[in-house]
Amino acid sequence: MRLPDQVTGSFLIVLGAAAAYGGWLLPPVPGQPVGPNVFPLVIGTGLALCGLAITFGIGHSFEEEEELVPVEEGQARAPTGKLYGLRALLPPALLIFYVAVAERLGFIVTAALIVYVTSTALGARWKLALPLAVLAPIGVHLIFAKLLRVPLPAGLLPMPW
Repeated sequence: MRLPDQVTGSFLIVLGAAAAYGGWLLPPVPGQPVGPNVFPLVIGTGLALCGLAITFGIGHSFEEEEELVPVEEGQARAPTGKLYGLRALLPPALLIFYVAVAERLGFIVTAALIVYVTSTALGARWKLALPLAVLAPIGVHLIFAKLLRVPLPAGLLPMPW
């Protein structure tokens, strides 16, 4: 079943707004500028912005049109490789990898490896996966360290802030 982009985008907008509203209702911590309400606000705002982008078709021109190939009777559509179905195990494997090596390697190196593996598994070429693996962990580290004040493991590559 395929849903139109407007339906899924609208769902993400509503979900993000609900998360942000739920975070807004949380009481602040006395004496601290950042409390438990900030994380749901950040996540909810991000979800809502992603939903808006999907609803208005931003980035739709980057997608390749799917070619419909008729399947002859008796011919099954095979996945692209023998281990193709094992991609479902990637999220728990990456979570276990993060827990196992984040203290030694640090957040930046571990997150870069996770972003690179995930993006290539989802079909990104190295020209997109490599810059994404370099920039995304730095942005996430900035959000967690500065805005949410969550200490992340420094490891091999500590951030200067």
